[in-house]
Amino acid sequence: MTATTADVWLPFPAEEIDGLPDGPNYLFWNGGPDFPADPADCAYYVVPYMQGPEVAQRPLAAMSGVQVVQTLSAGIDHVEPGLPLLPAGVRLCNAKGVHEASTAELALALILASLRGFPGFVHGQDKEEWRSGFYPALADKSVLIVGYGSIGSAIEDRLAPFECARVARVARSARTTARGPVHTLDDLPTLLPEADVVILSTPLNPSTQGLVGADFLAAMPDGALLVNVARGGVVDTKALLAELESGRLRAALDVTDPEPLPQGHPLWHAPNVLITPHVGGSTSAFEPRAKRLLAAQLTRFAAGEPVRNVVVTTG
Repeated sequence: MTATTADVWLPFPAEEIDGLPDGPNYLFWNGGPDFPADPADCAYYVVPYMQGPEVAQRPLAAMSGVQVVQTLSAGIDHVEPGLPLLPAGVRLCNAKGVHEASTAELALALILASLRGFPGFVHGQDKEEWRSGFYPALADKSVLIVGYGSIGSAIEDRLAPFECARVARVARSARTTARGPVHTLDDLPTLLPEADVVILSTPLNPSTQGLVGADFLAAMPDGALLVNVARGGVVDTKALLAELESGRLRAALDVTDPEPLPQGHPLWHAPNVLITPHVGGSTSAFEPRAKRLLAAQLTRFAAGEPVRNVVVTTG
């Protein structure tokens, strides 16, 4: 089986994706109960978007001939547990370039809505109450971005017009950018006490699981806002609840742990929290960017060229 004759599983009908190369056998599968063909014949598997880990991993054990597994998300944590089921040499690619705009937009929306009191205004409108008052602005605030990859950088792009006092950056590795230094996680104890707004945009992996625990939160100043557009597991929910219920911190969360947040969970009604249902990437910007990524990746694959965005190679 060559790349040009291989089965390619797509979560969009092939005729809806402009620029796909001729040759591969394109099959549509978006997580339904029946596979479109024998998984053993699949060479390039595009994981259905936002269908959960059970769907993402369901065909992996039978994909004995797969060469590339492509997610349509920036994170790979929903696929990674199934990687031991795959043969050696399989490249796992993420969707870098697809979600930056949408996720950065939501991060800014959560910050502004939380600081300016929008949840209270919505409740006031429901009750026909005119809730005037004095509210914090983003201007002159110190912001810390934890997870300064492509999404973190896109968030800073959108912070630029808001006259923040400072934007600090944290990533796995220290480096220097045109905007300034990027610190490591080891620097968090000195950076957190100065941060009015902390934005989480880091991937979920062993080094970030539960990163935002009691010590992390305690280091944030009184009244600070935690914004999570990363993964729910980056935050210790119990520790965050304690800070919210004390009234010391505020939070705006697009992701939670557990997720979906079940009915009756105390986080729903904790004070000073705004929750959106994991919609950072689920916008009109997703589909055109995802299709452009797939066309570019599959063109390279069919031509025998290296695919991009490889984050793991099985071995």
